Amino acid sequence: MKLTVIAATGGIGRAALAQALEAGHDVTAVARSPKNLDLEVRSFAVDLTEPVTEALCAAVSGADAVLSCIGPRRKEETGIVSAGTARIIAAMQAAGTRRIIAVAGIGLSTVPTPNRPRLRREPGAGPLMNLVTLPLVRAMLGAHMSDVAAMEEQLAESGLDWTSVRLPRLTDGPLTGKYQVAHGASLPRAFSLSRPDAAHYMLRAVDDRHAVGRHVTVAY
Repeated sequence: MKLTVIAATGGIGRAALAQALEAGHDVTAVARSPKNLDLEVRSFAVDLTEPVTEALCAAVSGADAVLSCIGPRRKEETGIVSAGTARIIAAMQAAGTRRIIAVAGIGLSTVPTPNRPRLRREPGAGPLMNLVTLPLVRAMLGAHMSDVAAMEEQLAESGLDWTSVRLPRLTDGPLTGKYQVAHGASLPRAFSLSRPDAAHYMLRAVDDRHAVGRHVTVAY
C-alpha cells in the first residue's frame, strides 16, 4: 500500500514509519523538519501551522491512507491538532485521497463540541476512569482535549473515510502487538499504551472497515 505518515518525527510517527517500511509499504513522510527523520524515505517539509501548501497536497496524493500523528510537543502548540487536521483534510479532498487514521485521546465523549453535547460519563469506561482518571485529565489538559474533540468533529464532517484512534497515556515501551480495541466506546481500564503499539494499531486500522467513520479506543 501507499501510506503517508504525517508528523513522522514524533514518537508515534517514527514508530509508524518504521513499521510500515518493514512491512514493505510504499511510505511518504511529512514533517516540519524531514532532516530529523531516522530512515531514508520520500519526504516533504510541511509546517501545519501554515496554509495548505503544494507540498502537503503532493504528500497525500495517491495515498491509500494517511496516518496523522500530529500533537503538541509543548503547551504553546495547543491548537495544532484541529488546525493541522483542517489543512490535512483540505489537501486530501483536493487530491481525492479518502482514508485517514488520526491520533486522538481517551475521554473525548465528555468534552462538548458545537455539534455534540457533553456526556457525563465516557461510554465503556469503568468507574475509576470516569470518576477519577478523566476528571484529572480534563483538569490538566482541558484546552488540548477541546482541540482534539474539535478535530474529531472536523473528521466527521469531512466526507472522508476516517478513524479517530483514542489513546491513553503513552509510554516508550516495546512493540507487543497485544492490546485491547473497542470500536465506538472506551475500555474499562484504558490507562496506558506504548507508542509502537499505537502505531501498530494505526497500520491495522487502514483495512479495518469496522473502524471507518468512528472512534476506536486502544489500550492494554
